[in-house]
Amino acid sequence: MAVTAQMVKELRDISGAGMMDAKRALVETDGDMEIAIDWLRTKGLAKAAKKSGRIAAEGLVGVASDGKTGVVVEINSETDFVGKNADFQAMVAGITKTAMGATDLDALLAADMEGATVADVVTSKIATIGENLNLRRMLRLEGTSVASYVHNAAAPGMGKIGVLVALSGNGDDADIGGQIAMHVAAANPAALSEADMDPAAIERERQVLTEQARESGKPENIIENMIKGRMKKYFEEVTLLNQKFVIDPDITVAQAAQNAGVEIQGFARFEVGEGIDKKTEDFAAEVAKTIGG
Repeated sequence: MAVTAQMVKELRDISGAGMMDAKRALVETDGDMEIAIDWLRTKGLAKAAKKSGRIAAEGLVGVASDGKTGVVVEINSETDFVGKNADFQAMVAGITKTAMGATDLDALLAADMEGATVADVVTSKIATIGENLNLRRMLRLEGTSVASYVHNAAAPGMGKIGVLVALSGNGDDADIGGQIAMHVAAANPAALSEADMDPAAIERERQVLTEQARESGKPENIIENMIKGRMKKYFEEVTLLNQKFVIDPDITVAQAAQNAGVEIQGFARFEVGEGIDKKTEDFAAEVAKTIGG
């Protein structure tokens, strides 16, 4: 029986196996879908389907840069223990290296990595490691120079927090990029500048500060000045250029860059698991659920 692309896709959707594994299973079983699923299970290649419903909020962030281009990727696992696994770390390193030639996440998932797509590499590793894994996101930055920094490194180029900073200009301070990247890791700015922030987020903050100021009972002209001052302080806290530089708190990050003869064009900061809604249960509830109580 001829194996069609639609059959391969259907088997992949059911089993979670990689494309080549699904195709081979169908060839070996003469296109019988049910027998093909059993074939994958006996080979340990259908585990991904069982794991896919689990929340993967741990893992590692991988960072790579060639000096002018940088990439940062996040690859999640279910438990922190997997981040110490040599096979998982090797996969993160390989995917991060492959990401240097990709423009976005979709391109990375489809990119070739040692004869298979990155998506299939991740699926295959799910079967090997036994946990749900997820290549969650990727970002690429370019500039006259791109500095990188990894915080809580588990291995070279990967850790719990990964940062890229793109700079323009030809400053003579070779350390400034790395210092700003370390600042980003520590201070976690929301945006580069006020202009890069979500207008809705700014308006929400303004409304909160307005209500707080009006509770003081002061005249409207005083309240207006209070709001201006508080919004200025807000931008100093959440925008990179206006934050106090962790290396020298007497100056802002923008001033530090200017002093070094460079301009910050952009940054990226990935922290493992940020924004993922982690399911939590207390121990008693977990035991009760296990015994059906």
